[in-house]
Amino acid sequence: MAWWELVLAVVAASLLLVLAYGIGIAVRRRLLARNGGVFELSHRVRDTRPGRGWVIGIGRYSGDTQLEWFRIFSLSPKPKRVWRRVEIAYISSRSPEGIEELVLYPESLIVTCEVHGELIDLAMDQQTLIGFQAWLESRPIRSNWTVF
Repeated sequence: MAWWELVLAVVAASLLLVLAYGIGIAVRRRLLARNGGVFELSHRVRDTRPGRGWVIGIGRYSGDTQLEWFRIFSLSPKPKRVWRRVEIAYISSRSPEGIEELVLYPESLIVTCEVHGELIDLAMDQQTLIGFQAWLESRPIRSNWTVF
């Protein structure tokens, strides 16, 4: 086999792998959306440097109890993070600043929430934020009443 045939075979195999990966991403998103809508949701996984550490992804409400977050370029059918509704407290929202404007989806707002005493940052658009706040506010009221 000539050297150019080997190069051509490697290029063709690489293109097939990229095509298969793209199809896998599209099929995964379709499967995730099957049991309810998904929405654009980014998450700051590292906050050691201001404006850095964002990973774009998609979110999905699982039943009435949890928010699931999936990395956008992963083939895994399992969520990377899961937050239970009763454990999330909305703190504030703000517009992206500096580099955040470039790495997040367009029209995103940065939402700070508290989960188990730890602050987490999510990024979503205004309409998704309204739905997120409604979802949080509609959680069942927990009571500590004891019946005697």
